[in-house]
Amino acid sequence: MQEEIVSSVRKIILDALKEDMVEGDITTEVLIPKDDMSLRKAKIVANSEGVLCGIEVTKEVFRLIFPEIKFIQKLKDGDTFCKKDTLLEIEGPPWAILKGERVALNFLQRLCGIATLTRKFVELALPYGVKILDTRKTTPNLRLLEKYAVKVGGGFNHRYNLTSGILIKDNHIKVVGSVKEAVEKAIKNAPPFSRVEVEVTSLKEAEEVAELGVDVIMLDNLNLEEMEKAIKIIREKSQKTLIEVSGGVTLENVEGIARLRPDFISVGKITHSAPSLDISLKIL
Repeated sequence: MQEEIVSSVRKIILDALKEDMVEGDITTEVLIPKDDMSLRKAKIVANSEGVLCGIEVTKEVFRLIFPEIKFIQKLKDGDTFCKKDTLLEIEGPPWAILKGERVALNFLQRLCGIATLTRKFVELALPYGVKILDTRKTTPNLRLLEKYAVKVGGGFNHRYNLTSGILIKDNHIKVVGSVKEAVEKAIKNAPPFSRVEVEVTSLKEAEEVAELGVDVIMLDNLNLEEMEKAIKIIREKSQKTLIEVSGGVTLENVEGIARLRPDFISVGKITHSAPSLDISLKIL
């Protein structure tokens, strides 16, 4: 993880530590003297296989508690690991390790879970040249980290936020009046170099939008037969228009969708439903 990313999420880490230690860690403080500077070693161990993500965030948690803490790190973000592998070795005062344990693991388990699930989707879509995208369905205030985890897993980021691009959805169309009018307004008023994407939910809408010259058409919640017909219609109308498939994508159906060769498949599940991995910290 790049230093600028760690720096930008430092406040998030501090807030997480504050949440966990509103007035300190009373268990550790009644058992271990504050001036105990004896060094102890600990290791963070995987209890399942996966893709490593968030190791620098994990280290930053402990550094913010005790800046002189030391680490031995053999793996980096993006590496795969097996059950019982040591992900990080730590050396520092026992009170510092204990105070940071839960927050560090919370970040690491969450980010490894996203990266691992993303990698599974990517591997199924890759043979067909289809890219896996994330969505804005992220945990509030953790979007930067969760989208970073998607990239570590081999996926690509869709919009980071509402200023990252124009995406006309069903509710926009209802407010404006028609998809044609919405597209015309978007093209006319868009900032320079902005891409215009439109969500469609039927073959009829796909055919209509394909004639409007948008940059991307998102096929949302169509079945496979409808997707295949829609992709054919769009490709016949314009070779420049990119096609994204979204809605109800799972590990069980993503390969079937990828066989239809859209340009992108967006998967909200990789951020909003990725299971955290089982990872623990053991003081030696």
